[in-house]
Amino acid sequence: MVNCCGLVSEKNQPVPLKSISVELQVRDHVASVSSCLQYVNEEERPLEAVFVFPLPADAAVCHFSARIGEQEIVAEVQDKQSARDQYDDAVSSGQQAFLLEESEESSDVFKLSVGCLSPGQKASITIVYIIELSVQADDALRFCLPAVLNPRYTPAVSAAGVPEVSSASVIPYTLSLSVEVRSSDRISKLESSCPLDPLEFLDAQHTHAKVNLSSGHRFDKDVELFLYYENSHHPSAVVEAGASVAESGSLMGDPALMISLYPEFPADVMSSLASQGEFIFVVDRSGSMGCKMHHGNDAQMRIESARDTLLLLLKSLPMGCYFNIYGFGSRFESFFPQSVVYSEDTMEEALKRVKSMRADMGGTEILQPLKHIYSQPCYPDHPRQLFIFTDGEVWNTKEVLDLVKSHVYSHRCFSFGIGEGASTALITGMAREGSGHAQFITGTDRMQPKVMQSLRFALQPAVDNISVDWSVPEGVTVDMLSPSINTLFQGQRALIYAQIKGQSSGQTEGSVTLKYRLKDQPVTNQLQFTLKPAEDTGLTIHRLAARSVIRSLELQERAGGADMENIRRRIVELSVQAGVSSAHTAFIGVNKDSKQTVKGPLLQRRVPVARMMGAFGGPGMNKCGMAPRMMRRSPMQCDIQSNRMRMECDSVSFKKGMAPRMMRRSPMPCDIQSNSMGIECDSVSDDCYEAEAEPQKDPLLQLISLQKAAGCWELNASLAAVFGKTEDQVTNQKAVQVDGSVWATVLALIWLYAFKSDQQVEWQFVAMKSASWIRSQKPNGLSQCVCDGNALLGCQVTEDMLGI
Repeated sequence: MVNCCGLVSEKNQPVPLKSISVELQVRDHVASVSSCLQYVNEEERPLEAVFVFPLPADAAVCHFSARIGEQEIVAEVQDKQSARDQYDDAVSSGQQAFLLEESEESSDVFKLSVGCLSPGQKASITIVYIIELSVQADDALRFCLPAVLNPRYTPAVSAAGVPEVSSASVIPYTLSLSVEVRSSDRISKLESSCPLDPLEFLDAQHTHAKVNLSSGHRFDKDVELFLYYENSHHPSAVVEAGASVAESGSLMGDPALMISLYPEFPADVMSSLASQGEFIFVVDRSGSMGCKMHHGNDAQMRIESARDTLLLLLKSLPMGCYFNIYGFGSRFESFFPQSVVYSEDTMEEALKRVKSMRADMGGTEILQPLKHIYSQPCYPDHPRQLFIFTDGEVWNTKEVLDLVKSHVYSHRCFSFGIGEGASTALITGMAREGSGHAQFITGTDRMQPKVMQSLRFALQPAVDNISVDWSVPEGVTVDMLSPSINTLFQGQRALIYAQIKGQSSGQTEGSVTLKYRLKDQPVTNQLQFTLKPAEDTGLTIHRLAARSVIRSLELQERAGGADMENIRRRIVELSVQAGVSSAHTAFIGVNKDSKQTVKGPLLQRRVPVARMMGAFGGPGMNKCGMAPRMMRRSPMQCDIQSNRMRMECDSVSFKKGMAPRMMRRSPMPCDIQSNSMGIECDSVSDDCYEAEAEPQKDPLLQLISLQKAAGCWELNASLAAVFGKTEDQVTNQKAVQVDGSVWATVLALIWLYAFKSDQQVEWQFVAMKSASWIRSQKPNGLSQCVCDGNALLGCQVTEDMLGI
C-alpha cells in the first residue's frame, strides 16, 4: 500500500506531473479526446512515475505516445503480459519505457507507468480516446472529463481490486481544455460545470464553434460539458472508409457504418402509462452518503436528497403495483421480506422508514443485495424495475455487471451515480446490461428530475420483438457489430455499428428499418443512407465499433465455457488490429536509444488524483496536509460494542462536539452482528458527516407528502398551510355540493400548475394520479370548483391544463 507521504520526495519536492492539456473535438455526437501530460523528474536519480486515473467506461483508448526532447515514441498495443514484461525488462536495463493498461477489475480506471526518467529530464505523454456522448433528460449531449477517482470499497475477504492511487488536498498540476465542435445540425449552446470563455462560432450557420476552459483551473473535480443542438433527435448514418493498409474483409479494412436512431412512439400509446410492475429501490447507505451533494452553502446531504427522491417515487407509483426498498452498505436490509402490493398502508409504512434512513451502513457492497433481489420470484404480469442509487465504486465491478446481465430477461435496471467520482463503469454498465438507463447527478444537479425521467421510462409500455432489417444494393452485405437491441425508450438514442462487405455495381443508397411491437401495436422506423464514405472521419467509427465488439467478447469470456481461450485470442487480435485498449492488452513504448546505468532501485512516485472525501483542505486533513486515505490499513481501530467505542489513532480530526461516524471504502472486516464492528482506517474527514440540520420544508415536497396513495388529498390545516391559508379560509370557499377531498385535490392541482410549472417533471406522475382519481369520482360542479379554486389561490388555470 502507498504511504500518504510518498507523494513528495525525501527533499519534500512535488510529484513530477506538472500539467494536463486536453483537446476535445466533437463531431455530431462522437468526441475525440487528446490529453497531453507533462512530466519532469526533479529528483537526483532516475525516477518511475505511476499515475492511476479515471476515464469514461465506454471510451476507446486508441493512441499513446511519449516525447522526450526531440524524440517521439509511439506505443503499440500488445498482449498485456507481454507488454508488462517488455516494460520491466526495459526499465531494469535503464531504458525509458511507458506502459498504459486498463484495470482488470473496472474498465474506467487506467494505470500509466513512466519509467526511468533521468534526473532533470522532461517527458510529454499523449493519450487519445474516442467516445459516444450520452443523451441527457433535456436532450443535451454530455461529456465528462473525470478528475475524481473514488477509492473502490474492498471487503477484507478479497485481496483483489483496482490499482492503489494516491490522493492530495491540493492537486499539484493544472488543466487546460480547448473544445471544437463540428455538426451537421445547428449548435444552440454549450454549458459547463466549470467556468468557460465565451463560445465562438466559426461559421454563419452556427455548425462550427470553439471554446476554452477559463485559465487557472485546478483539476480537482470533474469537468462536465453539455452540448445542445437545435434538432437533437434527428436520426443519422455515417459510413467510414476502411484503412488502406488493413486486410480487405477485416473489420478495419472494410467500410464501417454507424446508425443513430431516435425512436418516436405513437402519442396515443404514450398517453397511457403502465399501471403494473414491481418497483425495487436500492439505496446506498454507506458512510459517504453523508457527504454534501456539492460544495455550495445550500447543498443537501446525499442521503437527504435520496430520502426526498424516495418520497417522490413512492407518491408516483400506480395503485396495485408491487414495491420494496433496500438499503445497503457493508450489509443490507429491506423494508419488507418481499415486495408488497402498493396501497395506502404499505406506502405510509415505507415513508416512515424512509424518514429514518441514515448514511450509517459502512462500506459499499452491492453484490449481495442484488443476489438477494434476483433470488426473489417475479410476480406474473408485473415486470420488475430496479432503481439503484449509489455514490460509490466497488472493486468487483465486472462481477456485478455479469450478475445484472444474467438476469436481463427478468428485469430492467435504472442506475444513478451520485456526486463526482461515481464509477462510470458501474453506473452505465448496470443500466446497459440491465436494459435500462443511467443518470449521473453531479454538481448542483437536483436528483429528483433525473430520477423521475427514468421512472417515466420504467412506466412506458414494454417494447418487444425488436428487429433490424437492411436493404442494400446487390453485391453488398451488412454485418451487425453491435449487440442485439433489446430495449428502446421514447426519444432516447439507439446506436448501431455495422461492417459493410462487398461492392455495388452502381447503386449507392441503402436503408435500415427498425421494427418492434409497442403495446401490441407494430411500429416501424426507417432511415435512408448513402454508402459513400464521409470525409475526414479517420478511423473513429471503426474503433468505436471494435470497442463494442471487444466489450461483447469480454462479457462472453466472463460468462465461462469451453471456448474461453479462443475468445481471449479474438479479443487480443481485434484490440491489436484496431489499436484500441482491452482488458487483455496494453500500450507499450520503449525508447531503445536511452539506455543508462541504474544504480540502486528506481524511486517510485505516485501522482495524486482528486478524491471526493468532503471539501479539499478542510478540517479533516491529516498531518501530511492531505485528504484522508480510505483504502489502506492504518493505525486506528474502532470496536463498537454495546454503544461503547474504543479508538487508537495517530491523526484524526473532528469538529468540536462531533463524534466520528462509521467509515466506508476501507479494506476492513465488517461483521455487523449484535452492534459490533471492527473498523480499520487512519484519518477521518468529518466534512461528510456534519449533523443534519432540520431541513427547511420545501413546499412542493410538503404538498406531495400529504397526498394519499390513491392520488387524492384530504382537506386539513397542513394542506392549507402549503397554500399560505388557514383551514377555515380554504373550507369556506368550498361549494356545498363538492366533496372535501375533491376540493382539496383540485386545489393541489391548481397550485402545482400555477406555482411549480418549472418543476413539472418532478410532480408529473403525482398530478396524473390525482387527475385520474378526480375523474373516477365523477363529481358534480367540477367547472365551478376549478373557478373557485383559481379565485382562492389567485390563479388562472383551466380544466384542460389540469387534465380533469
